[in-house]
Amino acid sequence: MSEKRKIAVVITARPSYSRVKTVLTAIQKHPELELQLIIAASALLDRYGSAVNYIEKDGFEIAAKVFNVLEGENLTAAAKTTGIGILELSTVFDNLKPDIVVTVADRFETMATAISASYMNIPLAHIQGGEVTGNIDEKVRHSITKLADYHFVASENAKKRVIQLGENEAMVFNTGCPSIDIAQEISKHTHLTFNPYEKYGGVGSQPDLSNGYIVVMQHPVTNEYQDSRKHIEATLRAIQKINKPTLWFWPNVDAGADGTSTGIRSFREKYTMKNVHFFKNMEGNDFLNLLNASLCLVGNSSVGIRECAYLGVPVVNIGSRQNRRDRGNNVVDVSYDENEIVSAITTILNRNNRSKSDVYGGGDAGEKIALLLKELPLQFHKTITY
Repeated sequence: MSEKRKIAVVITARPSYSRVKTVLTAIQKHPELELQLIIAASALLDRYGSAVNYIEKDGFEIAAKVFNVLEGENLTAAAKTTGIGILELSTVFDNLKPDIVVTVADRFETMATAISASYMNIPLAHIQGGEVTGNIDEKVRHSITKLADYHFVASENAKKRVIQLGENEAMVFNTGCPSIDIAQEISKHTHLTFNPYEKYGGVGSQPDLSNGYIVVMQHPVTNEYQDSRKHIEATLRAIQKINKPTLWFWPNVDAGADGTSTGIRSFREKYTMKNVHFFKNMEGNDFLNLLNASLCLVGNSSVGIRECAYLGVPVVNIGSRQNRRDRGNNVVDVSYDENEIVSAITTILNRNNRSKSDVYGGGDAGEKIALLLKELPLQFHKTITY
């Protein structure tokens, strides 16, 4: 029997885990693949809702942990965090000796994974390349595309874009988005299947959710990080005006996160938010169930563009963070303007229909990616196509 092919998957942030959970499961189940799961950066930090407990609870063994996040939530800390990540991941890769390294999406920490693997001549697979958003994530995403050897993209437009960047067409695969695999299962339950207050705690009032609720998830935008407090305050005022039960999630560890967090805390101290409850984190399945049963999502998370498109959950997408990303008809785009946000939410709440889209795949991405990881030739050199 031939030796198992070792696949190192690096998770650097809490959303990345739920985004590739079905890939991890498919790798783990494949008789000819060995999963080497590496947890790094903000995925280890309790302040941002540590993903480790969920990962271990789901039955995944963690091969290595990399603590590399510097405090600060500013541009200097982000750059230094990436540098430390390169140092630490290089040691991990040297110890584990994977056949292929898998990196996910476009958060700044993923750059460390890509650089370490590339410099060590380890074949690199990139999930969710070829998309466009217009902020620092786009620079990271396209840079990783140029470093990667295999590309598992989530849409046809993303596939075309990766090929336009000069990548070998034979190594670019539209597998769909792995997070849609989970959304497919969740779509069967249109009602809330758990009590979020009892299961996840959080802080704030506990409004009655039985007649509908809004979910808010808004992160700072890295190239607009100095305005993050102003941006979140517009959303806070809008939600206060709407006065519907609201479940609000804490931001990612990006430059500007301090401004976002300070804005929320300051607003809470100044005003009584009797209809708002705040959470740090939630298991991926529960979060999607929560979204699917909600009236709408407000903010700028990619979950509104991806999973909510498949589920048909209405989304008020605020600002530039998801600019130019493929989207379904479930999304209403607004600027950082209190009145625009209120108007968009009001319009959505008065609608009865939901618009679903399979722009990001049909729910079988994890299996597709695992099969490709087994069958693709091991290579770390580029075939020039331009």
